[in-house]
Amino acid sequence: MMIDLVKYPVLTEKSVRLIENNQYTFDVDLRLSKPQIKKLIEKLFTVKVVGVNTHRLPRKKKRLGAFQGYKTQYKRVIITVKSGESMKLFPENN
Repeated sequence: MMIDLVKYPVLTEKSVRLIENNQYTFDVDLRLSKPQIKKLIEKLFTVKVVGVNTHRLPRKKKRLGAFQGYKTQYKRVIITVKSGESMKLFPENN
């Protein structure tokens, strides 16, 4: 499913500030390209995407007892949406 390619929205201090500028931050699958991400976000949230910026975060080590490995990698995406439009990241409760 397509929704599985978008891992989750990122809520940090910086990403919350970016929401004021119509920019939303997500973690997505590594294999997605910018055009695929744009098409996916436009279809899932029914918004017009103006820009897509991506970067890969540095790998982090993970240790479990005597075994050492790395956390799974993902791609962080900053989506710029057309002004006047917005995404609802969380459902509203009544």
